[in-house]
Amino acid sequence: MALLEVRDLSVTFQRKGEKPFTAVDGISFDVEPGQTVGLVGESGCGKSVTSLAIMGLLPERGTKVGGSVEFEGTDLLRLNSRQMDERRGRDLGMVFQDPLSSLNPVVPIGLQVTEVLERHRGMSRKAARVEATELLDRVGIPDPTRRLDEFPHQLSGGMRQRGLIAIALACKPRLLIADEPTTALDVTIQAQILSLLAELVRDTGTALIMITHDLGVVAGLCDEVNVLYGGRMVERAGRHRLFAEPRHPYTSGLLASIPRLDSLKGERLTPIEGSMADNLPWHSACAFAPRCPNRLDVCEQDSPAMESDEDRLLRCHNPIKRRTEKQEAAR
Repeated sequence: MALLEVRDLSVTFQRKGEKPFTAVDGISFDVEPGQTVGLVGESGCGKSVTSLAIMGLLPERGTKVGGSVEFEGTDLLRLNSRQMDERRGRDLGMVFQDPLSSLNPVVPIGLQVTEVLERHRGMSRKAARVEATELLDRVGIPDPTRRLDEFPHQLSGGMRQRGLIAIALACKPRLLIADEPTTALDVTIQAQILSLLAELVRDTGTALIMITHDLGVVAGLCDEVNVLYGGRMVERAGRHRLFAEPRHPYTSGLLASIPRLDSLKGERLTPIEGSMADNLPWHSACAFAPRCPNRLDVCEQDSPAMESDEDRLLRCHNPIKRRTEKQEAAR
C-alpha cells in the first residue's frame, strides 16, 4: 500500500483583474514507504508548487487546489490549518530550497530544532537540547554543542542545509520532501548532502520525494523518476530505464544537456531550444510542441494523453523510437 497517493492534483493562481494561471495541471503519483521518488524538470514546471500543495503551505487567497493527496488514507487537502499543523513536522518533513531564507535569522539554530521536538514529541527543553545535539551530529555538523547557540548567518551554506535536514528529521517523519536541497552548493557539498539523504532513507525507512531540475542529481538516488513539463507529467519510469532509454523528447533533452566526463575537448552541450515561456496550452495541444524536435502537426492541435508504454508512462504523440536489439548490441 502506498504511503502517499497524489491524484489529479491541480493548483491555479489568480489575481484580481488577471486571467487564472494553472501551475500544476492534474499530476498523479504514488510514494511507497522507504521509496525515493524524483520530480524532475526545468524551473517553472510545477515541482515546488506540487510540494507546497502536499504540505499545505500555499497561500489561501487567490489559490485554488483540486484533486486529492492521501497520506495513509487521509486526504491532506481536506484538513484544516490546525490539523495540518499537527501533521507537519511529525508525519511530514520538508527541506526547503534556500536554507538561509528558510531558517529564522534571529533565532539560534539549536532553538529552531528543539522547538519541533518540544511541540510534536512533548520533550522538555533540556531533553530536547540533548536530542538536538545528537541530530546535528548525525547530519554531520562538526562541534554540534557549540553550533546549537549559533545563528544561521554564522554557518556555511552546507551546514545550514544540514541544519534544515536535522529540523525536518527531528520527529522521524514517514515522508520527507527535499526541494532542490543542493542548490547553490559546491559539488563536494552536494555529494555529501545527497549521500546523507540516501543514508537516512536507508536507515530509517523514510519515504523521500526529491525535487530537482538536474537529472544528474537523481541518477544515484531515486527509484522512480517523474518528469514534469508545464505543470503536467510527461514521462514516468524507473531510474535505470529512464536513463538508459528516454522516450519523451523533453526527457532526452534534459539528459543531453548534462555535461559528460567522456566528452571531447571543445564539444558543445546540446541545450533544449526555446524557453518555458514558449508553451502551448495543454488543453488544446502539447505544451512542449514549440520546442520539440519530434513535433508533428497533431502536436499543435491535440493534447496527448498519459498512456502506458510497457515499462513506463508516457505523454507524447511522437516519442523517441526504442532501440532495436542490433542497436542495443552495438552500444
